[in-house]
Amino acid sequence: MDKMSLKKKVLPLAVVTSLAIGSLVGSFSVPVADAKPKDRHSNNGIAKNVIFMVPDGYSASYATNYRWYKGEETILDSMLVGMHRTYSADSEITDSAAAGTAMATGVKTNNGIISMTPDGVELETILEAAEKNKKSSGLVATSTITHATPAVFASHVASRASESDIAPQLIENDVDVILGGGKKYFPESLLLEAKGNQYQVVSNKIQLNNVKNAKKLIGLFAEEAMAPELDRDETDQPSLAEMTETAIEVLRKDKDGFFLMVEGSQIDWAGHDNDAAWAMKDSEAFESAVAVAVDFAKRDGKTLVVVAGDHDTGGMSVGGYGKGDTNLEILRNVTATGDFMDSKLNSERSNIKEVMKQYTNLDITDEEETRIKLATSASTIINQIVSERAVVGWSSTGHTGTDVPLYAFGPGSHLFAGLHENTSLPVLMAEAMKIRFLPGK
Repeated sequence: MDKMSLKKKVLPLAVVTSLAIGSLVGSFSVPVADAKPKDRHSNNGIAKNVIFMVPDGYSASYATNYRWYKGEETILDSMLVGMHRTYSADSEITDSAAAGTAMATGVKTNNGIISMTPDGVELETILEAAEKNKKSSGLVATSTITHATPAVFASHVASRASESDIAPQLIENDVDVILGGGKKYFPESLLLEAKGNQYQVVSNKIQLNNVKNAKKLIGLFAEEAMAPELDRDETDQPSLAEMTETAIEVLRKDKDGFFLMVEGSQIDWAGHDNDAAWAMKDSEAFESAVAVAVDFAKRDGKTLVVVAGDHDTGGMSVGGYGKGDTNLEILRNVTATGDFMDSKLNSERSNIKEVMKQYTNLDITDEEETRIKLATSASTIINQIVSERAVVGWSSTGHTGTDVPLYAFGPGSHLFAGLHENTSLPVLMAEAMKIRFLPGK
């Protein structure tokens, strides 16, 4: 599909979105007039299950660039209902711990804190509230499962760096499905305790695919974080979509329903590295996981799927460098992250052009080769060159404070229409499930 065709195809969506967002000016959590329950597939029912999906670091610029990268509208385009604000208690620019805490507990906290107030009071999470209502629960991530975003739903620590303290809390808080990286934080004694508490434990893709009739499940697929989608060994580590599918299959057996959080962790890490190809490939992997969740929701009829990034990372732009058009097709030919390509350079960096050709299909110039050769960090310059060729701009290697799109599908999805504080999200999920949840109580 050429760009002109795509522009014609997506224009109606852009117009509707502009009108919807325009109607929100000057107010928070105001419903969009046309977002009636029947239009959002809500069936006027109660959400027995909630699947909350977090593309970490994902903003409107990522969504737009990913649409061009894919060449057609995405599944998220059809689910767009609003936006949310991401600032933390102590900064206009949040980190994942504070943003996650807001989305899990309905309370703002300082950067770096996991589901506690700045003065150390533990906060109930939406996952814990669901469990009090006899629902099962699950956490899925491509980072360590003890990383900030998954951690906020089932642990309480003063510092996100305390991953060894977070791991036992996930089991103590009876999270039924735990899938991701971070094996190093789960000593054998902790896993033996988990097995004694009816957990099945798996460590690779084959074992995950062979899970049958598990009541509880722990899958730890890497010592630290799982591999980026571009670098993933498909015979060893499962994809985010595969982990999501297995989590749903285990949790759906609970007659009282479930709460599941799924994080596309490494979209954020790609943004920190300004690695446009990694960002698009992990966005693609996340969309595949969303497709699994939405397909289940369509068949089930009682499942609400909510998708919200926790913040923007990298200040990505659509275009840049004074050029008039993007060239995201280049990114489809990239088969490795900048970090991986850096690892393939020899000690003299005399094979730069060969490595770049092999993994990006680009014939780089002598000037570009020199930039990489003289760089303190070769991966940084590799990513810069690929982004320049694709015309994807970046303003930062950190987070930014921009508002973030909000997507929903299923019973209660109309509740999310409008511009919200991120603290509203767990309250609205509780309302959709008709369970008691009082932030800060």
